[in-house]
Amino acid sequence: MVAGYVFYGKFIERVFGVDGERKTPAFTKRDGVDFLPMKSWRIFMIQFLNIAGLGPIFGAIMGAKFGVSSFLWIVFGSIFAGGVHDYIAGMMSLRMDGANLPEIHGKYLGRGVKNFMMFFMVLLMVLVGVVFITGPAALLAKLTPDFFNAVFWIVVIFAYYLLATLLPIDKIIGRFYPFFGACLLFMAAGILLALLYRFPALPEIWEGLGNTHPQAVTNPIFPMMFISIACGAISGFHATQSPIMARTMTSERQGRRIFYGAMLLEGIMALIWAAAASYFYRTPEGKPIFESGTNAAVVVDMITQNWLGALGAVLAILGVVFAPITSGDTAFRSARLIIADMLKINQKPIVNRLLIAVPLFLGAFGVLIYSMRDKDGFDLIWRYFAWANQTLAVVTLWAITVYLAKEKRCYLVALVPALFMTMVCSTFVFIAQREGFGLSPILSYSIGGAVTAVALGWFLRWKMTER
Repeated sequence: MVAGYVFYGKFIERVFGVDGERKTPAFTKRDGVDFLPMKSWRIFMIQFLNIAGLGPIFGAIMGAKFGVSSFLWIVFGSIFAGGVHDYIAGMMSLRMDGANLPEIHGKYLGRGVKNFMMFFMVLLMVLVGVVFITGPAALLAKLTPDFFNAVFWIVVIFAYYLLATLLPIDKIIGRFYPFFGACLLFMAAGILLALLYRFPALPEIWEGLGNTHPQAVTNPIFPMMFISIACGAISGFHATQSPIMARTMTSERQGRRIFYGAMLLEGIMALIWAAAASYFYRTPEGKPIFESGTNAAVVVDMITQNWLGALGAVLAILGVVFAPITSGDTAFRSARLIIADMLKINQKPIVNRLLIAVPLFLGAFGVLIYSMRDKDGFDLIWRYFAWANQTLAVVTLWAITVYLAKEKRCYLVALVPALFMTMVCSTFVFIAQREGFGLSPILSYSIGGAVTAVALGWFLRWKMTER
């Protein structure tokens, strides 16, 4: 991961071609709310916490069920797919005066894609806010008196979401997020030190890349593992957060550290949690075991309690409560900015922010209530969120590919991961038993391959007409 940042990250930076003298939108469009200069280290910590949340923890733990192949995907996915996706998408936003992702999609993939992605991304942001509120509310309800039940904490968290969405970025997000990000890193560092100190027997890559998932028949490594790990290797949600940071950066030279660096740091966290989970998923004899709790939250509790003791419990609370909440509030902030750009509503007056935020939160609250009525409602929403998240990454990778091709730069750095993730997401739709059509693997792979071939053909045809 470190070598990937130093060498491949530098290569991607040269491919993009940074200009340290170009004025950034933090100065050219300064409004004191969303556009304002901030310190580089603070921007990095906010970006890291925004994109991380529970992604590198829960995603990596769920990915570890598939075996040691998850380690390979986290490493190579972060370096060659997620890092490229995050860095170039963030820098494109910076060059386009802090433009939101649909604006980038529209410029390079067409107005139809832009209009569709606006609605798609607002829906995704609402899903992010919903899926990242239930877990913290349930945990806080267990830690407090009975009067403070889950519904009470849901209302409290929603109230916080509203404040964080409405207030200028430097009032709450800029002040407290670096601290929460440090807690998340401290938590991962504690698990890493425990791994090095205890030196437990972990499965190794040379033992084989077989699928160890308890339902391996219906959960093949491809594409299920690549959807499950998500944020630990590549995530479309990341690019929705980058414009928030692009509006506060003071130089293009900060981009590799803020965008590419935050992605690889998240990948390192995912590796640590995947390694720890793989130990707790196995018996002393090395055989896979899942009876002790397959839920990611249960595994987090097992790891921290067994390896970190009382301090681990405190860190777990900080991680499992604050990390998802801080991803949720920036998701709603992104949704507000997308809607504002779509309707061309000036966001400096707080009344205009309220006009967008209130209906947005009412819709999110309705989705949350719906998910709570069905015992499987949350799981279903999470699965759709995971697929939508990766599908967004696919669209963004194709926009990056077109951008690099237009600029006559090495577009292969984006084309290869775009093709791979197109195959992943399209195959998932047809092979997934509950979320998709539940077709046979051979048929699903064939259809996914055909969709990928059509996407490649579309790009090559476009490229020929551009000459």
